[in-house]
Amino acid sequence: MQRKILIIDDYDDLATSLRDVFNAGGHSVEIVDSRNAALEVDDIDDFDLVITDLDVNRAEREQTVPVPFIGHTNGNNGTCLPEFPKAEVGEHVKAFKFCASNFRRDEFNEDELKDFIETVLNFKNRYVDTANLVRNLHEKIEFELPSAISPMHSILEYLLKRVEKLGVVKPEQSNLFVALDEAFVNAVKHGNKFNAKKLVRITAELSSKEASFTVEDEGEGFDVNSIPDPLDPENLFKSSGRGVLFIYNIMDEVKYNERGNRLTMVKRSNPSKS
Repeated sequence: MQRKILIIDDYDDLATSLRDVFNAGGHSVEIVDSRNAALEVDDIDDFDLVITDLDVNRAEREQTVPVPFIGHTNGNNGTCLPEFPKAEVGEHVKAFKFCASNFRRDEFNEDELKDFIETVLNFKNRYVDTANLVRNLHEKIEFELPSAISPMHSILEYLLKRVEKLGVVKPEQSNLFVALDEAFVNAVKHGNKFNAKKLVRITAELSSKEASFTVEDEGEGFDVNSIPDPLDPENLFKSSGRGVLFIYNIMDEVKYNERGNRLTMVKRSNPSKS
């Protein structure tokens, strides 16, 4: 199936390479060079994928950071565009987003979506995430996807590599994989119940000081306090609650929203000792 893809890239360190690959696969690709230009695209909801890679410092210098999106005359409210992170003075700041919220799911193919994600992240890892840049970078990375397990694994592997490059965790000493995998699977399996018409939103805000992750699903949510205590002798042979316990033990900060469908986790380079 031919897919319609929009790429927003202000430095063209991803756009041209991805366009060549996707065109070779029979897909239609449009490229714009700023967030404001993307907001002027009339038919943005017709794109199956919107891929954004922006340098926030450049956007601020050129005064291209737009005012709130609602109210654009073409109806484009920017929902598939990334939010710029707040950063400290002097930080190099970037925003990346892979948005598949409009990915046509009448013939949904989980492997097809996974291939798109892996292609984009492989190019990003090769051409954008260079060691010198990543070391001093504050980046917000977002994914908005239909509910499917295998694409989550590709995202998980990429995020772990990025966190390791920053030095937030040491690969041989970290159980970060366990916590993130548990959160991703819970969102797809328990939150959205594998319903591909429902979305999972993953946000990672990464710097040399900490890595913050938010996972949100469109399910009914739950009361985290109602989960049976897996350490209670009566629950020793029950699997329920163990994943959440792992997350709390691995992360430095864990927070659920009131509805219970959005989980925020923070891992710090030097966690404070209480």
